Amino acid sequence: MSFSTEAESDVPLLSEAHSGIPGFLLEKAREAKASVFETRTKPHSSRKRLPVIPPGVEEPVFLDALEELRKHLGADNVERNDKPLKDGWYMEHPNTHDMMAIVDDEELVPSAIVYPGSTEEVQQVVLWANRHKIPIFPISMGRNFGYGGAAPRVRGSVVIDLGKRMNKILDISPEDCTCLIEPGVSYFALYNEIKARGYEHLWIDVPDVGGGSVLGNAVDRGVGYTPYGDHWACHSGLEVVLPTGEVIRTGMGALPGNNTWQTFPYGFGPYSDGIFSQSNFGIVTKMGMALMPNPGGYESFMYTFPNEDDLPDLIEIIRPLRISNILENVAQLRHITQTLASRGKPRSAYYTGSGIIPEEAIHAAAAATPVGDCTWIYYGMAYGPPHIRQYKLSIIDAEFKRVAGARRIDPSTLPPDEDFWARDRVAAGVPDIQELRWVNWMPNGAHIAFSPVSPIRGADATRLFALAKRRHDEFGIDIFPVFCVGLREMHLIVEIVFDRADPARRRAALDCLRCMIDDAAAYGYGEYRTHLVLMDQVAGTYNWNDGALMKFNEKLKDALDPNGILAPGRCGIWPKRYRNRGWEMTKASGDYMQGDAFFE
Repeated sequence: MSFSTEAESDVPLLSEAHSGIPGFLLEKAREAKASVFETRTKPHSSRKRLPVIPPGVEEPVFLDALEELRKHLGADNVERNDKPLKDGWYMEHPNTHDMMAIVDDEELVPSAIVYPGSTEEVQQVVLWANRHKIPIFPISMGRNFGYGGAAPRVRGSVVIDLGKRMNKILDISPEDCTCLIEPGVSYFALYNEIKARGYEHLWIDVPDVGGGSVLGNAVDRGVGYTPYGDHWACHSGLEVVLPTGEVIRTGMGALPGNNTWQTFPYGFGPYSDGIFSQSNFGIVTKMGMALMPNPGGYESFMYTFPNEDDLPDLIEIIRPLRISNILENVAQLRHITQTLASRGKPRSAYYTGSGIIPEEAIHAAAAATPVGDCTWIYYGMAYGPPHIRQYKLSIIDAEFKRVAGARRIDPSTLPPDEDFWARDRVAAGVPDIQELRWVNWMPNGAHIAFSPVSPIRGADATRLFALAKRRHDEFGIDIFPVFCVGLREMHLIVEIVFDRADPARRRAALDCLRCMIDDAAAYGYGEYRTHLVLMDQVAGTYNWNDGALMKFNEKLKDALDPNGILAPGRCGIWPKRYRNRGWEMTKASGDYMQGDAFFE
């Protein structure tokens, strides 16, 4: 089946859409799109779709309610989700479902999508949802791929797409190095605007791919790769619509006429911002963020290490360097398999047999690349004037070369499309689109992540890697591990790439992840972020003192959201109307995720 017509259509630009690409990345985006459709065999959905309606609401009542909402927002800003689902790709993503679905496409879908244009219109939607007891699910831009994308946890919820019409950069302060943004501002857009205003002394911190929402990523506690990589830690000031329709501003924003909302996060009294991160306690409509001052120079570096069992020694070397800020940005230690996949070629280019790709095939392919054969690759960046960089780089070189066979790669030997240069740009605050090339490893490639947090210790790294490798072997999945090291902790991010058109491979990916989550929890390692269908299981692992934390979260939920309308089930937090009625999705429940739809 050919998809050449769609593959050849152009890529939206920032000048045309809030979710578009900046001009300097257009050709790269076109190439990325072509490669995505090159191996896509999954056809557009042709099944006859049954009407999707919110649970507990009769269809005629729901349709009348939508007409009521159209009067508030305008007919063009309320859409029924009754058309065939279209997957698209990263730059033309759907807001009707999870483009990288790990379960059936029709499971996690909304009944409608609405597009508010202001905080006041968000209030109107929330008040409307309370009147009709209709669940709503806010998204910023819907590019939370690997974690559920734009999909709602409860089928039939009404998705509130905040990005389409709420995409203003409200302020950039060149003196304070801060900005104030709405949910639809992407990293691409913020970067472009800073450049357009001539603020060369300001950097932004970007995640691996730059098309997502700055606000959304921070609220979900995403990370980037400059010293400002902890995005939630860099925010200051929220405007939030509560589930009952009230609007609050946190921190200094609660003081009328304040002038420090974007610079001092705490204000006076209890610090409430945290309850709006990874929760369903409110809809964030504005957020302040710190911007990084230009450090006066930077230099990327790359080391390779030959053996898999070099891992514990490497982590022990990295820890003191990272804690002392000799390694200044998030340390990234990648396995050669993912780096090889980052070249964008399908797995079949290296191995056409069944089962996991053999190590000898990986190493033979790696040996033919400009990087050369190895097992682990470290990507880093030194910041500051040349003499400062040289001082730090000399320490790093001496430490890494304690590992037998360690090599520092000369960047001048690497071609422009080598993954090193994408890592270089991202660590310098320049948004890119290259990172997801490893999803092309499988036809109809999709990904979902295992992401436990641990101390920065060699023994912990060894244990987590062995755990993940054992389960990947069991389920026949090629392993893509990367260790991302913060100042005091370490994330192991294992991306499972699967063919989303193949139910058996979706099943294997989900079963593998569920087993790894339980295995890791048994050792004391918890996930920091997860996909919608895994949120109940992950939340259930944080069960100290008979689940005291979840009981606390449920008290907050019931107090702030008495009608249970806002994102029920997000991060495993269910309102009273849904709780213990079969909506929780766990290993025991399998793929079934729709509970008792009758509510008193």
